Amino acid sequence: MLLWFLGGGVALVWLVFKDPVIDFRVVGLGVLLPDVLDAGDPVALPFHSLCVIAGVLGLVMVATRRRRDRRRRWLALPIAMFVHLVLDAAWGTAEVFWWPVLGRGVRHALPAADRGLALVLLQELAGLAALVWAWREFRLAEPERRHRLVREGRLGA
Repeated sequence: MLLWFLGGGVALVWLVFKDPVIDFRVVGLGVLLPDVLDAGDPVALPFHSLCVIAGVLGLVMVATRRRRDRRRRWLALPIAMFVHLVLDAAWGTAEVFWWPVLGRGVRHALPAADRGLALVLLQELAGLAALVWAWREFRLAEPERRHRLVREGRLGA
């Protein structure tokens, strides 16, 4: 599931924060990262855990101390990872969501793998619609706006 997370992540982060300085390249990375990192061996799915993502947030805060520009950019990573949990409805499996608090040896498939094909297709269409909305909303048909997104990660004015 690519479009669901990218489109939904961009839309949610923009609609919640409305901050034109957020680096949406990092948002794109963050909303895809949990599935990428947990796709290999489905033991505990640590990157679908609230505890692990809170740890990523703490790591970003410590690593960017006294570096405001870097902190501003990299805070988008744990925020987007939290958004991934929302879009994935990860809280539906408590053993995964609260790992390692509720157990260490939990085996579970990625949350998206538990959905039926019809729901996955609907989610992908919704993600595509969100990406089309973003394309129009931020006038990405204009080359200079697209280049700003690629160079700086900015969607806003």
